[in-house]
Amino acid sequence: MDIFKLKGSPGLDKIKLIALDLDGTTLTRNGLTRRTKETLEEVIARGLDVVIATGRPYSALPEQVKAIKGLEYVIISNGAHIVRPLTGEFLYSNYADRDAILRVRDMLMEKAFPVEVFTEGRAYVDRELYEDVKKHGSSYLSAKYILRTREPVDGIYDFWLKHADSIENVNIQFEFQKDKAEMKAALEKAEGITLTSSTYHNLEVGGETTSKASALWQLCRMKGLTMENVMAFGDSPNDGTMIREAGIGVAMENATADILEDADITAPSNDDEGVAYTLRMLLLGGKDPFMQNFLTNG
Repeated sequence: MDIFKLKGSPGLDKIKLIALDLDGTTLTRNGLTRRTKETLEEVIARGLDVVIATGRPYSALPEQVKAIKGLEYVIISNGAHIVRPLTGEFLYSNYADRDAILRVRDMLMEKAFPVEVFTEGRAYVDRELYEDVKKHGSSYLSAKYILRTREPVDGIYDFWLKHADSIENVNIQFEFQKDKAEMKAALEKAEGITLTSSTYHNLEVGGETTSKASALWQLCRMKGLTMENVMAFGDSPNDGTMIREAGIGVAMENATADILEDADITAPSNDDEGVAYTLRMLLLGGKDPFMQNFLTNG
């Protein structure tokens, strides 16, 4: 089974920091596995930094992730903050410009798409949407995830206006791809924002200079490193900048086509624990009996 591909010879000797997307990358459909957690802790114990770089707000970070021994930094909301995982302390922030984000608000108020607003490490949705999903579920939204990680408010657009100076990210959900494509074309013309996506059904709006790569650059600067010292793992368009700018970019086998094209390495899928396998094969002496057995018998 050929699921581990390298383009050329990666500069492994320069790698000092491992940046990991969560959903579709580090987490399997069942969450953080014991093997992946132990692998990350072993990498940290050997003197490398491990940094989570996720589109999730702080409030949606799994407790399993916060409990990774030695994990010092998490990048949240697509680069809006660098935080301490256990305390939630913000070490760096990059909010969207007030005027730019309010122009996006005006555009979306004319539509009826589900909208989530991220501010100060938490994610909010309109109470009507929350209650509808709770009662009826959804054909394209994860009801369990919304109920577990989103806070309902009365009037999401009023809430958005009230917090316009501290918007980290706006997540827009689409049932139909035609609607997503039309909204994407409109938002691409808007000034002062970054537009990306992390799932088939969403678009995400952040600040003009907000990205996982920009937050990683800030963290590298804090630690006396450069992006050449980073190995970054991801699977979706919101991982694209850090995949391209890292010294070594790693795409999961389940990644979108653009991420697979940009990456230096293609790793096994998230559900096959590709992060653990890649780190063990490239940085921990190539010892992973479980994955060797998987490759032989898969």
